[in-house]
Amino acid sequence: MEPVIDTAKIQALDAAHFLHPFTDFKDLASHGSRVMVRGEGIYVWDSEGKRILDAMSGLWCVNVGYGRKALADAAHHQMMTLPYYNSFFQTTNVPAVQLAAKLAELAPDVGNRSFQHVFYSSSGSESNDSNVRMVRRYWDLLGQPQRKVIISRFNAYHGSTMAGASLGGMTGMHAQGDLPIPNITHIEQPYYFEKGLPRESSDDFGIRAAGWLEAKILEVGPDKVAAFIAEPVQGAGGVIIPPATYWAEIQRIVDKYGILLISDEVICAFGRLGTWFGYEKFGYKPDLVTFAKAITSGYIPLGGVMVGDRVAKVLIEKGGEFTHGYTYSGHPVACAVGLANLAIMEAEQLPQRVRDDIGPYLAQCFETIAAHPLVGSAETCGFMAGLVLVKNKAHRECFAEDLSVGMICRGYCFQNGLIMRAVGDRMIIAPPLTMTRAQIDEMMALILKCLDLTYQDVKAKGWLA
Repeated sequence: MEPVIDTAKIQALDAAHFLHPFTDFKDLASHGSRVMVRGEGIYVWDSEGKRILDAMSGLWCVNVGYGRKALADAAHHQMMTLPYYNSFFQTTNVPAVQLAAKLAELAPDVGNRSFQHVFYSSSGSESNDSNVRMVRRYWDLLGQPQRKVIISRFNAYHGSTMAGASLGGMTGMHAQGDLPIPNITHIEQPYYFEKGLPRESSDDFGIRAAGWLEAKILEVGPDKVAAFIAEPVQGAGGVIIPPATYWAEIQRIVDKYGILLISDEVICAFGRLGTWFGYEKFGYKPDLVTFAKAITSGYIPLGGVMVGDRVAKVLIEKGGEFTHGYTYSGHPVACAVGLANLAIMEAEQLPQRVRDDIGPYLAQCFETIAAHPLVGSAETCGFMAGLVLVKNKAHRECFAEDLSVGMICRGYCFQNGLIMRAVGDRMIIAPPLTMTRAQIDEMMALILKCLDLTYQDVKAKGWLA
C-alpha cells in the first residue's frame, strides 16, 4: 500500500526550504508546487492521485520509462560493492571503464573520425564546461593559443553554469550574471518558420542559415576561432529542426577553416532521433560529443564528452596535466546504472524502434494535427516534436509574446493529465521511447483536446485575427 502524502505539508516545506531551478520564487510561493510521488512506464502520479502522461520524459531524459527495476538493482549492487571512489591520482573503477568502452562501441565512426575516449562529468552543463576547457587546451598544445573563440547559436541551450549558459544563446539567461563570458559569440538559429524568406525553399534556407557561421568566422578572424557548438536538433529552444541541407554545409565550413565541431547531444543521443547519436542521423563529423540525461534515463546524474581521435591524440601525445575534472567524474554507481540502461536500450532495440516504428507513426499523427486552426506548423524528428500556436494560420501571424498563449495551453495540458512543455508559443514533446502506438493515440487525443480548449479560450478573449 502506498504511503499517504500530506500535500499541504510538503508544499509548505517546499516553499520554506527548496529554491527551484529556473523559477520565479515569488510566483511559486503564491500557489505551491505540484508534488510528484510515483512513476511507471510513461506516466507519473502526483500526491493527489492524479495520473499524468509524461510526454517530456521528465526533462528529455527518461528514455526507458519509469519503474525499471534493473536500474535500481544495478545501483544497489554497485553501492554495496564500491559506492564511490575518485578518478584522480591515477585510479579508476570497473563500471567507469566498462561504460567508456561501451560508448566507444556504440558511437559510429564518420569519415576519418572515431570516438574511443570519454571524459566524464555529472551533467550536460558540466560537460560543456569541459568542452570549453578541452578545446582551448587542444589549441594551446598545437601552439595556437589565440584560438579561443567558440561560436554558438542564439536560442540554443548548452547548460546553466557560467560557461554553459554563455555557450547557450538565450538572452534571458545572459541578462543575469553578465554573460556571456569572453570569447563566446553567437549566430542565428536555423528556424525556417521564423527566419525563412517568402518563397524561399527549406533547402535554400538551410544553406543560407549555415552561411551565417562562415560570416561570423570571417568577422572574428579564422585564426581566432576554436570551435562551433550546436545541438543536432535544438531542444529547449523549442524543437527547432534544421533543414536537410544545413548540417552538410556546416561541415563544409568547419572543414574549410579547420575549426573543431562540438555536437551537444544531451537531448538527442541514445535513441531520441532513431540513432544512437544525433550526428549519425544528420551525417556530420563532430570532434566532441556532449552527452548526459538519457545515458542513465535520468535515474541518476551522469554526463560526459565523447572525445574524437583528432582531439584525444593531441591531448595524450603532447602530454602535460589537463587541470580539469570533477569529484564525481566516472562515479561508479552512475556508470553502473548507465551500463544497465544501455543494456535495456539494446535488448529492446529502442533506437531502431524509434527509426522504424513509433517515430514514423508520431510523424503521421503530427501531419494531421497541423490542420488545427491554432497550429501554424507541426513537425517531428525521431521521437521529439513541436508545434507553433499562431494567431492567424493563413498568414502565419504569431500572438503577442506578453499574451503567453503557450502557457495557457500548458495549463490546459496539466489540467487534463498531460505534460507538454511550452517554449514561448511552441508546444513541444519528447516522450519515453517505450511508448506504444496506442499510447501515442492517447497522447494525441489529449493534445487535440488541449488545443481545442486553448483555441476556445483565446477566441473568447478576442485574440484571434
